[in-house]
Amino acid sequence: MAGILPSPASISGLGASLAGPRRAPGGAASSRRAVTLSSLCLSPRCSDLPSSSRRIPSRNARGGGVRKSSGAASATSFASDPGQLKSAREDIKELLKTKFCHPIMIRLGWHDSGTYDKNIEEWPKRGGADGSLRFEPELKHGANAGLINALNLLQPIKDKYPGVTYADLFQLASATAIEEAGGPKIPMKYGRLDVTDPEQCPEEGKLPDAGPPSPAAHLREVFYRMSLDDKEIVALSGAHTLGRSRPERSGWGKPETKYTKDGPGAPGGQSWTVQWLKFDNSYFKDIKEKKDEDLLVLPTDAALFEDPSFKVYAEKYAEDQEAFFKDYAEAHAKLSNLGGFSIDDDLKEAQPEKFVAAKYSSGNRELSDSMKQKIRAEYEAIGGSPDKPLQSNYFLNIMIFIAGLPC
Repeated sequence: MAGILPSPASISGLGASLAGPRRAPGGAASSRRAVTLSSLCLSPRCSDLPSSSRRIPSRNARGGGVRKSSGAASATSFASDPGQLKSAREDIKELLKTKFCHPIMIRLGWHDSGTYDKNIEEWPKRGGADGSLRFEPELKHGANAGLINALNLLQPIKDKYPGVTYADLFQLASATAIEEAGGPKIPMKYGRLDVTDPEQCPEEGKLPDAGPPSPAAHLREVFYRMSLDDKEIVALSGAHTLGRSRPERSGWGKPETKYTKDGPGAPGGQSWTVQWLKFDNSYFKDIKEKKDEDLLVLPTDAALFEDPSFKVYAEKYAEDQEAFFKDYAEAHAKLSNLGGFSIDDDLKEAQPEKFVAAKYSSGNRELSDSMKQKIRAEYEAIGGSPDKPLQSNYFLNIMIFIAGLPC
């Protein structure tokens, strides 16, 4: 089903035609290509041009498209190549098997997207998953201590697959790490654009602290700014089932415990769970019981069972791993898309559109009969017909070519 051109009725309003952005309900616009790695299909009405040719213009949008910041954002950028995304995922899997770097890959993806501010409309000022964490100014933020190691591990994959943006690569690595550690399948979308300059990095202080004076209030202040709610805050906190805290980086935790002194990977640090490379609901169980002094419980962790609203979800997840996995997968995907440019691309139920040249008119003026004949001739030359829709967005490239011909 990959590449089927859906009918106009099947388009949710998030897609964009080649002629310009379509306004979605609420004013959103988008003009970029998005893919899911499960199907690697193209977004409705998006170009099937090679990645080196797909230049994506900056556009005004709320929560989805691009609006150029004054003097800051590059006017053009590139979305990721689907084939290279799929190959990069396989390389990431191999990296996880040999380096046991699941936790830091999750942290990298989270910290790149977690700077999002719903109150700011302009991209990239609003933050979010835009690849800015690769630049030194943001890597030097206190909350990002040690993430240079994750970047160094991913850089050879980025070099191998230049058609993948950093923004997509960070989120791909994060989701793959969850899945490879035994966690749920994350319903990811890809098609994010990269910022191009260190000056576009967000200001420091947008990520959560481990030990603020009022932990529950602090979590809400940070995550509500990202449009996340109490359930999503608790579900995302459950990712602490993976990883360790190192005092030399965060100021929290023991130098080592009986669970971390022998690795795997670099030894040391204090983990939240006994099996800290296995994704399950043990984080909630262990915090609730508080029986093992070798397991870490930060003030923001404890708040999940102290705050009445948080506690409802924390108790639920401690008892029901399936419910935790479901809510976590949805929250992770939502966090991953903050500030980015992925667009919904569910083509499973989309129906192919019969060719009607008049539907592809320019602006308010219908195409001339001669132009319609040219389009139809090109369409039929590659196997299409009014009753046989092509299983490819290649037809849109014909329009690009013919648009330059005289009517």
